[in-house]
Amino acid sequence: MHINVTFRHMDATEPLKQYAVEKVSKIKKYVDAPIEVQVVLSVEKFRHIAEVSFNLSGFVVKGQEATEDMYAAIDMVTDKIERQVRRYRDRLKGRRSAVPGEERLEVTENVFSYPAEEQEGEAQVIRSTNFSIKPMAIDEAVMQMNLMDNDFLVFRNDTSNEVNVIYRRKDGNYGLIEPNA
Repeated sequence: MHINVTFRHMDATEPLKQYAVEKVSKIKKYVDAPIEVQVVLSVEKFRHIAEVSFNLSGFVVKGQEATEDMYAAIDMVTDKIERQVRRYRDRLKGRRSAVPGEERLEVTENVFSYPAEEQEGEAQVIRSTNFSIKPMAIDEAVMQMNLMDNDFLVFRNDTSNEVNVIYRRKDGNYGLIEPNA
């Protein structure tokens, strides 16, 4: 397990880095393969934010917590990702394992923002995310979406081999968007 700790808008201190590495290392007991974990520690005014993300066999595990104390934020985010990884492992018991060499599709997410001051103007990309899409069943996609705590997920349907989108509806159910042939 390789852990990268990044400091944003704050001084990098060795005790804080060691504390983050020690706490995040707890997930090693749930992970079989070597993984690379990104930890970002940042400060925005009075909020101390700890973010942790990594890819676990095609499933993205992310967590973010903000408090007034950086050590508390690290504790909270590591507890959150530990619960996610445990839930992921429990749900995968008895399911088929990933087929070696199965195709994955790279997708980029772009978020656009319209400035409040200017009504006329071009939209700006304020965040861009890359992630791989692996073939999975619809129930696996729902599980991944819930693990990531997102409202939607783009995935490749393992039966039709098409790119689909699963999303959470306001009534608590799920919707599936499939392309027309």
